[in-house]
Amino acid sequence: MNTRDPPLHLLVVEDNDDLRAALSEALAAQGHHVCSLDCAEAVPESASLSRFDIAVLDLNLPGEDGLSLATRLRAVQPGIGILMLTARNSSQDVCRGYASGADIYLSKPVPMIELMAALTALARRLRHHDPDANTLQLQPQAMRLLGAGCEVVDLSASETRLLCAFARAPQQQLENWQIAELLGLGLDALNKSALELHMVRLRKKLHQAGAQPGGIKAVRGIGYQLGLRLLLT
Repeated sequence: MNTRDPPLHLLVVEDNDDLRAALSEALAAQGHHVCSLDCAEAVPESASLSRFDIAVLDLNLPGEDGLSLATRLRAVQPGIGILMLTARNSSQDVCRGYASGADIYLSKPVPMIELMAALTALARRLRHHDPDANTLQLQPQAMRLLGAGCEVVDLSASETRLLCAFARAPQQQLENWQIAELLGLGLDALNKSALELHMVRLRKKLHQAGAQPGGIKAVRGIGYQLGLRLLLT
């Protein structure tokens, strides 16, 4: 571990006793705080999960598997880093891993130096994107918003498309015709009142997720602008 990087609080879930012990020992030797468990059922479901920065998960666990555990961890603590370390290396397995919430997917065996580098890179990225009180996370595949206080708000397909477009647009600004197109509105429905109705509903969803007032602002003669930080996860 680079001396400039603070130690991590790591959760290791691996059912192979020898590998779990080796991982825990190597990670602890780098100055990290490690909690190692042999099954998913032993992982707490409460707010105590917030003490972990990154979870290192095997997929082939007895009982609840690593994919299910990753989904559970992501729901309870949206900001946690998830590194999957598994012998399952098919393209289908990798895609399932990322769809379940993995940030990094590594196939066993992995040289310890590469595992350490992956953990360090993930930790730096998580610290860089640490959400503040007016930052929301958008999960397009799940069609939901996550607030900094772990609020979860479900979105419709059109609301998800619209927020994705706002997040990716220059200055997070969309013109009226772009919004109408994203909402599937015809040219005859392109009027201020129709668009504003959709914006009112979307502002309500942002507010439910914990955003401050002014989440979406009207830009006179142009369209609308997203007035908060939105991370796509």
